[in-house]
Formats: sequence, C-alpha cells, structure tokens
Amino acid sequence: MRRAARVDDNQRAIIAALRQMGCSVQPLSMVGDGCPDLVVGRGGVNWLLEVKDGDKSPSRTKKTEKQEHWHRNWVGQVATVHDVDDAILVVNSIQRGI
Repeated sequence: MRRAARVDDNQRAIIAALRQMGCSVQPLSMVGDGCPDLVVGRGGVNWLLEVKDGDKSPSRTKKTEKQEHWHRNWVGQVATVHDVDDAILVVNSIQRGI
C-alpha cells in the first residue's frame, strides 16, 4: 500500500496564485513514481510542474531518484519551480512561446 505523498509547504500558495490568474490546477502527488506535482492548464496549453520549496536548503529540495528518472525520460514539457514567482514565470513564458 502506497503512503500518502509528501507535499511541499509552498504548493498551496502556488496553486492559489495560478488559479487566481485563471489557470486550472490539478495536483498529481497521488500518482507517485516520480510524476510531477501539478498539471496546470491555461489558454489551451498544459504544463507539468515539479514543486520544490525554495525556502529549504538545496540538499533538502533535491529531486528523488524516481523524480530524476521520470524527468529524464519524459519527452514533453516539465519544469521545476521553487516559489510562486517561478510558477508564474513558467506559465507566462510558455504561454508567449518563449
């Protein structure tokens, strides 16, 4: 039986900020196996976001082995964000085609 997934402390604030700017946000933490934490939709475009807590030391925000494997093998878009500003930047930059 799978244990409940650990969620970074800043994930709730990131979800709230993205929803406030008109995004759909679906947490994916229950998927496991290294899958990113969030799928975000806006303007017909989807993003996969791995959330890491930028207030913690780099050693405490390192991707797990399963996350590293998932990210390395995924052939679509995925980004790692550390705070609300990172998440907004990713959504806005990809929306503009940067």
